[in-house]
Amino acid sequence: MVRLFRAYTNPLAPARDSTGDHLTRSSYEDCLADPLLVATGTHLALFPGDGRPPTVNGFRHTTVGFKELAGISHLGPAIASLVRLEDVGRREQWRADARRLLDDITEVRSANTVRLWREAISAPSFVGREEKIAAMVDYACSVTARFLDRALAEEGYLTAESLRDDLIQGHPDGRLPVDFGRVMIATFALVGTNNSARLIRWFDGLDVDWARALVMFVGRQGRPTAGVTKSTNSLARIIQLASRGRLADDRLFIAPHAPEFPAPEGGDVSQVVALEDPLRWMLARVMASVSLASVMYDGYPRFEPPSSYGPDVDEHTTTVTEMPRIKSPDDWPAMITRLRLALEDPRQLLASGVTDYMAEQLVANGNDPGAVVIPGLDNVSYPSFQGNR
Repeated sequence: MVRLFRAYTNPLAPARDSTGDHLTRSSYEDCLADPLLVATGTHLALFPGDGRPPTVNGFRHTTVGFKELAGISHLGPAIASLVRLEDVGRREQWRADARRLLDDITEVRSANTVRLWREAISAPSFVGREEKIAAMVDYACSVTARFLDRALAEEGYLTAESLRDDLIQGHPDGRLPVDFGRVMIATFALVGTNNSARLIRWFDGLDVDWARALVMFVGRQGRPTAGVTKSTNSLARIIQLASRGRLADDRLFIAPHAPEFPAPEGGDVSQVVALEDPLRWMLARVMASVSLASVMYDGYPRFEPPSSYGPDVDEHTTTVTEMPRIKSPDDWPAMITRLRLALEDPRQLLASGVTDYMAEQLVANGNDPGAVVIPGLDNVSYPSFQGNR
């Protein structure tokens, strides 16, 4: 019985001599010359095919301005974390954390200048927007510091309601000039535009044959539970957009359990090269088994990939299961809903709320960051708080 089992499938046997292996071999050889794009959590490697050496590109933490802007967008969840600490009775802890945040905010306000964003950080999506970015950062720091000062001074002030009214969402009386949700959207959009523009430019320069390309996401993408489906992986959407519709959906695979190559050091890509054959074989095995469905079950309903987007958000929407499509840079209901979904749905990448939208705009505008609208920045005016806290 075990021998019969192994006659069809025996993936551990080095000889690859089962019937399943023979079909896999056919699929493997058919695709051996096809480009293979492999994405880890931090790097992309394009294997041109036929054993030619790969081209590798880092795409995440090396992006200029990423950490500086993430520090601003993180103020929202940081203050929400203080609220939760208060709720669970850890008062001394949140008060100490609040004071540390205030110290950091003071230093950021001192360092935050137009020159910093224009010369020291300098990124494509910042060009021509440096004054607005500096104003937004100062505003974000100012309203956050004001909220923290009051929380530390006023017993019982730190609540979810005060957080929403005085910082995150704004009260109907309009006492908050710009809600922090718009700040978070703007920071994510700026970083997403930089990342997307750089990746689209890289792909265009490689002249990928998208009609024949295979794409594989390996290992961890963001938090441990995130990015394991095509609809929750923002990089998958960027790649599909960069292909201008030429990459077939059935040639993009999410493989979180597949091995990933380490970041190349000193230009040494030997470990990247060593992984090509095992990854191609894994894909061939998956594709071979998929091909059996129509042979065995013709006439039964076939699989249709789910939509990458959920239904549009309107005044009657109470729940969402996927990211709603953003229809314009002023579609705040969709964008703020995406912020909540990114936090609440463990499948989502936390910072991917608007990345796909920015990539869409770039593809529609010749990959020019200056030609797209950065929501929360280009369409919002931030009042000046310079010199005031």
